[in-house]
Order: sequence, then C-alpha cells, then structure tokens
Amino acid sequence: MSKNSKYEQQAKIFAFHPTGEYYFSKGLKAYHRRDLYKAKKYLERAMELEPLEPIIACQLAIVCTDIGEYGYSNTILENIITDLDPFMSECHYFLANNFAHLGMIKDAYLHANKYLKLDNKGEFTDDAEDLLDLLTMESMESGEDLEEYDSTATEREEARSLLEAGNFPKAIAALQKMIDDQPESWFAYNNLALAYFYSGNKEEAFRTVEEVLEKNPGNLHGLCNLVVFHHYEKNMDRVVEIVSALMKVRPINFDQQYKLGATFALIGRFDLAYMWLKHLQKNGFAGDDTFYYWVSTCAYHLGYEQSAHKAWKKVIELNPDKAGLEPWGEIVSGINGFEHQVPVVVKKLESDLTEERLFGLFLYKHCFHKDNTALIEAIKSNDRFTEMEKAYLSFIESNGSVNNDTYFLDIVAEMLYTRYNPITLVEAGLYFIWFSVWEEGKKAQMAFSNPSAWAAAVVYTWRKMRNEQLSQKEAAQMFDVSVSTIQKYVKKVNGLLH
Repeated sequence: MSKNSKYEQQAKIFAFHPTGEYYFSKGLKAYHRRDLYKAKKYLERAMELEPLEPIIACQLAIVCTDIGEYGYSNTILENIITDLDPFMSECHYFLANNFAHLGMIKDAYLHANKYLKLDNKGEFTDDAEDLLDLLTMESMESGEDLEEYDSTATEREEARSLLEAGNFPKAIAALQKMIDDQPESWFAYNNLALAYFYSGNKEEAFRTVEEVLEKNPGNLHGLCNLVVFHHYEKNMDRVVEIVSALMKVRPINFDQQYKLGATFALIGRFDLAYMWLKHLQKNGFAGDDTFYYWVSTCAYHLGYEQSAHKAWKKVIELNPDKAGLEPWGEIVSGINGFEHQVPVVVKKLESDLTEERLFGLFLYKHCFHKDNTALIEAIKSNDRFTEMEKAYLSFIESNGSVNNDTYFLDIVAEMLYTRYNPITLVEAGLYFIWFSVWEEGKKAQMAFSNPSAWAAAVVYTWRKMRNEQLSQKEAAQMFDVSVSTIQKYVKKVNGLLH
C-alpha cells in the first residue's frame, strides 16, 4: 500500500454547481469582449437559474438587441416590466430603440415618451430625446400624427380589451366615441366594423369597413376585415378579388405583416399565411401563443408536420393550457367552448369589469378543468371580487346549497345555457347582456323575480342586436311566458342597459 493511500482515502470530491451569478459574470465578460453569441448563451443560462432577477434579464435583452434579435429582446423587456420589475424605466427606452429598428415608429414613440415621463433625468434621457426627434421627422414624412397616437393609447387598449372579451355593446360605444373625438382614427373604424360583425350587425359592419376604404383607400386592416367578412358570408367572388389585391401588398411594419398573415390563415389560404408568418419569425418577431398557433395550423395544413409540431411546442411553452387543442387533434363536441378554455376563463376572472368577472365565474362553474393551477390561483387570489361576486362564488362552490340572492342570477344564466351552449364568441354577447342587466339592477336596488321572463327578454334583446329575426311572441314561447310579460321585461332590460 502506498504511504499516501491514507490521505487518498480521506480526500473528498466537492461538486461545482455554477450559480446564476457565475453565468451572469461570464456573460458580461463575453459581452465586453463583443463575443455576443457566447454572451447570450451564458446569460440565458443565468436567467434559467435565476428567472426572477430583472438585471440578468435586462442584460440578455441588450445582447439580443446587439445581435439584431429585436423581437426576442422585446419579449424579455416586456416580461421585466409586466412581471419582474415595473420600475425598471430603462426597459422602455430599450423597447423604443428596438421598435425603431423594426420600423414600428408608433410603438417606438410611445415607449420613448414613457421612459422620459418615468425618468426625465435618467441615463438614457439624451438618447431618448434624440430618438423622439428622429421619429418625429420620420412621421412628418409619412403623414402620421404621433402625438395623437400617444394620447389615445389607453382608449385604444380599453376598446381592444372589450372587443377581445366579447363585450360588444361597450366596445361599440367606446369605439364610436373615439371616432367622434378623432374622425380619422382608422383603428377605431376597423375595430368598430369587427364589433358590429361579431355582434351580428353585418350590415353596419360592411358599411363601416366600406367607409374606411372610401376615406382611406388601400387601408390594409380595412381590406383584411372586408375579405374575412365576405369569406364568412360565402361571397367567394369578392374573396377571390380582394385576395388578388392583397397578394400584391408588401407591408413594411410587423403589425401589418401579422394582420396579413392571420387574415390569409382565417380564410384558408394557408400557403400565403405561412409565407408571411415565417417571414415574421425569421426577422425576430416576438410572437405570442396565438401567433405560433397560426404558424402550426398553416404548417399542418400544408403538410409540414415537423414545423407544425415545432411551432405547437412553442404554443405550449407560452400557454400550457392550450395542451390538447392541437390543429391535428380531434376536438370533442363542446370542448372548444369558452367554458372549457382555461386562459379565457382566467382572463374574464381578472377583468376590471364586474359583468366580465360574473361571466368568468359562470364559465368556471361549467369548466372541465377546475383543478388547473392557473384557474385556482385566479379564483383564490382575486382581489377584484366584490361582495356580490364572492357570494356567487360561494353559491357555485356549494353546488347551490348556500342560499343567497345570486341564486336568481344563476337560474337565469342556466336557462340561457340550456339553449345556448357551448359558449363561443357569438354566445358570449348574450351572457354579457344578462350579467350587465343584473349588475345594473342591483345598483338600482331592483327586486328580481320571474326568471323565465328575464331570460326571454334577454334573448330577444340579444337577437335584435344581432339583426336576427325573432319576434317577441317567439321569444316568449321559448320560455313559456306571455307576450304582455315579455314586453314588460324587454323595457326593463333596455332601461338597465341604457
């Protein structure tokens, strides 16, 4: 035996476990050497180990910008502002810089202004002011009014949220107000056309989009909306005509390219859609789960199975609740209703509008996935719930054994659900009317009775808003009430809604 064997037996091997700080340091050194791809690799590893550290994430975003991956950089920066540290004002400057590189002048202008408002004596103040000057010069050449765009950002976001939530009456009112204030707000016109179309008022939808194209010929969003409307109405001659025109369009900014790609996908021109979506992907577009859903769907329909599965993997990374909804999977009847889509239910529960949260609770009641972590969190940690909503939640969780006045709210909603399920974007409007009526009635301290009459009146009002043929007599027969009764309750519904 060697004389050193005693010491060899006593020796211990200590494993080296690199920390996020270790990789961050390595990443910084590589960055200062301008070895950008190695810097990115180290910083991504650092972020994996310390995902809640905004400094690491911000440095990775800076490296991505230097590489030219502006879309990826923006995704990281927006995550910092939203989830990690909303007080890192410099992220707004970095976003402005990225958007400027991408040719998205309006978004660059918004974030540069936001940075200066948050930190007018910050490290990048001079750079942000120079960027604003440059953006203003470019906007003058293109005829865009950036100041007006900045001042209406909140209004646009609110209107878009109402539209996405299916709250069409409020979306229409908000968009009409925007048009009254800014007669050349094409955003408002185009979204108003969508709100009319999805609420069933197709005549107004076509009139609105045609007004856009008359006042602003060649408006891309208007043309895209028009071809989608004709597609759903099966006016194939018009679809072919408009598609021929859209095929010649070569938009510069990402927003218009995405609109074009999504539109082609919606009308089944997967070849054209895939071309634009892949173009965006190659140029660093920071797509969300919806973007990758369209990429996957188009690839699948074109026979590119590997690309379809790769894009779907990205969908699941960004939104795990989409698992099981692959474009190539079989969809069980009813499973695609809002009530079984966890992201939709969560979004409704986290809304700032009471009627949306009530709708969210009703969707939750019928959801197949009550054990979903995100859904449980949205219910248990919701500080937006009013006493009325808490009472309704108690009623739902007790399977109706807890007796409070929300039982009436639920009875009417269930009467509607018996006839109108699964709940899609179209049916959502019906439920919004009822939950809005209930909320306004409670504010007015109204005593509710006769659920069948309320259900009949709400259905009649909804069908009328959608320009669908339904007489009060027919609506009354649906719920076994008299014509005189439904007339009385239709007046109540209209009074509460207006």
